[in-house]
Amino acid sequence: MKYLCILLLLWLTMPTAQAHKPSDSYLTLAVNGSSINGRWDIALRDLDGPLLLDGDGNGELTWGEVRAREAEIQRYAFEHLHLAAASQPCPISPGQLLIDQHSDGTYAVLPFTAQCTSTPQRLKVDYRLFRDTDTLHKGLIHLAEGGQNATAIVGLEHPTAEIDVRGRSAWQALRDFAVEGIWHIWRGFDHALFLLCLILPAAYWPEQRRWQPVASMQPVLLDMLKTVTGFTAAHALSLTLASLHLLTVPSQWVEVGIALTILLTALNNLYPVLPGRKWLVAFGFGLIHGLGFANILADMALPTWQLVVALTGFNIGVELGQLIMVTLVLPVLLIYRRGVWFKWLVLYGGSLLIAGFAVIWIYERSTGLKLLGL
Repeated sequence: MKYLCILLLLWLTMPTAQAHKPSDSYLTLAVNGSSINGRWDIALRDLDGPLLLDGDGNGELTWGEVRAREAEIQRYAFEHLHLAAASQPCPISPGQLLIDQHSDGTYAVLPFTAQCTSTPQRLKVDYRLFRDTDTLHKGLIHLAEGGQNATAIVGLEHPTAEIDVRGRSAWQALRDFAVEGIWHIWRGFDHALFLLCLILPAAYWPEQRRWQPVASMQPVLLDMLKTVTGFTAAHALSLTLASLHLLTVPSQWVEVGIALTILLTALNNLYPVLPGRKWLVAFGFGLIHGLGFANILADMALPTWQLVVALTGFNIGVELGQLIMVTLVLPVLLIYRRGVWFKWLVLYGGSLLIAGFAVIWIYERSTGLKLLGL
């Protein structure tokens, strides 16, 4: 049991190659009788991976490089997207490639039309873009028909979506975004590692800048509740403000800021300078983390009521994701908190490892260069 617990904690401190900003594309569909007018926005940085669009290898994509590969881009993209209604395929006819600027970079815009055999009541979207190169990639779908709107999220685990053209219930949208909120914590490794940095010293209290095991569990549980709630509240606040376009921060600054919060929190674990203020740290840094997903919701251009549902569901999911992590990690910390080897291996060793990765992320996100494939 002891070794199983240690392995769990070490696994949680091991980031993967997906510790960067999540990869997302935006698929907008408008139903007009038996025809569907579509617009598909895909980040050029994501297309560059499998297609090697940067012909001269200078790290910068030009319009000339993209335009020269237009046919290849369209072929690659539409090989991974299929629409169907009433069990009959709706063949896709691509339009001319365009370029648009999103909050997190330049996107290829692929307009298209799809022709169904009849006016669809339910539209099936089969989406498998980047499934071989990016397991975390998501397709964010916004379908409009008349005055009705529907949203769906597709990805590796759920590559198909059946969308009611007459609109999707608020409950379905709430559920989808709640699930996305949970994965935002668990598969967005930078967010998970920040939370883990907050949890690791939970079973200790600082005495003369050194961690000592706590005597009882009650203050630990109260402190963690305050910490998680503070992070969620701040995360929800900045996410809402940015999604409503009331707060705008460049995506690169946000990504660097998130990595910096991880580094500072990990360093505080190694040499505590903020005793008793963990909830305040969680709130302050949570404001930065909330901006990490805000650009995605803002770029979906959802109607107000759907944006409210999406924000509510996502924040519920974030809270649940955090509580799951706390439930898994905190008992292990409490059980083994008196072991000197455990404190050095897990608290100090884990924090030092996380700090090292945070330094790498700061460099990568500041320069656009990749180190060690992270």
